[in-house]
Amino acid sequence: MKHRRIPKRRAAIAGAGVAALVAAGMTFQTANASQETPTPELKTLSATAAGKLASTLGEDLGTDAAGTYYDADSRTLVVNVLDKAAAGLVEQAGGKARIVENSLAELKSARATLSDKATIPGTSWATDPTTNKVVVTADRTVSGAEWDKLSKVVESLGGKAELQRTKGEFKKFAAGGDAILSGGGRCSLGFNVVKDGAPHFITAGHCGEAGSTWQDANGGALGEMVESSFPDNDFALVKYADGVDHPSEVNLYNGSSQAITAAAEATVGMQVQRSGSTTQVHDGEVTALDATVNYGNGDIVNGLIQTTVCAEPGDSGGSLFAGDQAVGLTSGGSGDCSSGGETFFQPVTEALQVFGAEIG
Repeated sequence: MKHRRIPKRRAAIAGAGVAALVAAGMTFQTANASQETPTPELKTLSATAAGKLASTLGEDLGTDAAGTYYDADSRTLVVNVLDKAAAGLVEQAGGKARIVENSLAELKSARATLSDKATIPGTSWATDPTTNKVVVTADRTVSGAEWDKLSKVVESLGGKAELQRTKGEFKKFAAGGDAILSGGGRCSLGFNVVKDGAPHFITAGHCGEAGSTWQDANGGALGEMVESSFPDNDFALVKYADGVDHPSEVNLYNGSSQAITAAAEATVGMQVQRSGSTTQVHDGEVTALDATVNYGNGDIVNGLIQTTVCAEPGDSGGSLFAGDQAVGLTSGGSGDCSSGGETFFQPVTEALQVFGAEIG
């Protein structure tokens, strides 16, 4: 049980108050009514505001925090906690508290077990705050002994993990807004950024290596890739050639564009859109953060955003955004825009931090 120490000055004041009530002959009911604590109000928030509140509460709650997600229907932040005391802190801050069984430390341990014992191509896992479990997904290529192995590892984790299937195959979508080409391959432009006062753009790291040159769909020179990271991360930076226009916007493929003014952290439950050169614009929802996906051939990427947005080859590097906020770069996934499937995105905020760049 947790106890709070009452400061001496506060205790003295409280004692004096009780004495005064007795001297005045006030009833207990009247005294109690005058000290009623106002009921905390549940705040109505945008997804971006919910993300900021989640970050603040994460610091305040410490080990009592067990994950958060955004309820788009009620526009509220749901915070998983381990006890009633933590729930009270959440409610005072305007969030909706939910007491759950598994701590973040326990779910992190479950993920570590999966990494140690179930590193199998065609699998992914991510912590799902809505179920308070690690959701493990296997694509159609996982079968036989590999499926049996994966099932046993997940079963050994008890109520900390669950296993599901996806009909497609996890693959990198290299083949965003706008099409960008290099050496016969096609990807998509993510977001225009500024680094050291010079215009650049970011895209997926698996699209190319540093030193590769890039053109637009008409063969016009765009620039040279100056940095690339994959599979430790999945982002790359291309410096624009002189004279290339670089507005901070995303192509909506309907004759208009969406201005991008800043980068934002993703929040589970956030409604998002994706623009890419193969399938153009589609929307969906963020379902998990810090996802791990195994594309095979040793390409295991951590720290990705998992969504319900569809994508196909050639959409790699393309823009994931929420209104005027840049959120992610298309990495890969399963399925297509006919059958659906999961799609994973590299967080933009991490790419900007590593590159020392900013949206612009």
